[in-house]
Amino acid sequence: MKSNNIYSKIEVERLGWKPNNQDKFILEDINCEFEKGNFYGIIGPNGSGKTSLVKNIIRFIESTKGEIRLDNFDIKEYKRKDIAEKIALVSQNTNLDCTFSAYDIVMMGRSLYQKRFSDESQRDKDMVKDAMIMADCYELRNKDVSLLSGGERQRVITARAIAQDTPWLILDEPSSSLDVRHQLELMTALVQLNKEKDKTIIAVLHDINMAAKYCNRIIMLKEGKICFQGKKEDILTKENLAKVYDVEFKIIKDSESEDKYFVPTSSI
Repeated sequence: MKSNNIYSKIEVERLGWKPNNQDKFILEDINCEFEKGNFYGIIGPNGSGKTSLVKNIIRFIESTKGEIRLDNFDIKEYKRKDIAEKIALVSQNTNLDCTFSAYDIVMMGRSLYQKRFSDESQRDKDMVKDAMIMADCYELRNKDVSLLSGGERQRVITARAIAQDTPWLILDEPSSSLDVRHQLELMTALVQLNKEKDKTIIAVLHDINMAAKYCNRIIMLKEGKICFQGKKEDILTKENLAKVYDVEFKIIKDSESEDKYFVPTSSI
């Protein structure tokens, strides 16, 4: 199924999910909406259901109850290929124990657009090169991915998702294995994709300050439920963070950039 709806959005209604043969719901009564053109940050404590939520959206796991709609159609009505043409995913843990080069891995993001048994087009090659430059891994293009560090692999997988060239890009803790420089470069690249390439970004983030700096919409989860959601300036407050993380925070404001930084001070 393909939709011609120009105003693309993802709607999650009354979503509940639990693993098979388990009584406890990991996600319960999730209601949220992702609208085209925004950069969403999903934050919350460990075990709050952040990864489970994005896996439900991408249909890596099937919801137990409720509904997820992509462009007004139930996500379960889409073929896997149709979802892949709309949403690219950067998983938190990706196994790359193979003999492919980094370039080959990124080129796999173009497989949706290639005819069977055909060679890569010049557009495919250009898209792969641009994606690898954006993810700062072009210098790794000829290296065997099994020999790359965790951070290098993460950059290659991110480049593959960028090369997939979908309207939606979902990333599960994309900066967790990166050093500080590459964290900043990756988040800057995502902002560029969002603003200049009209990509809608959904990122699960461990770092509250990363979410505060780069995202314009925030969803805060705790114990499988959404506690707060909306514009970051409304949601990222000391009071809300204390309720979600059970930690007191103080706010430090950068006098030059006016960015706010949230510093934990003590547990509640």
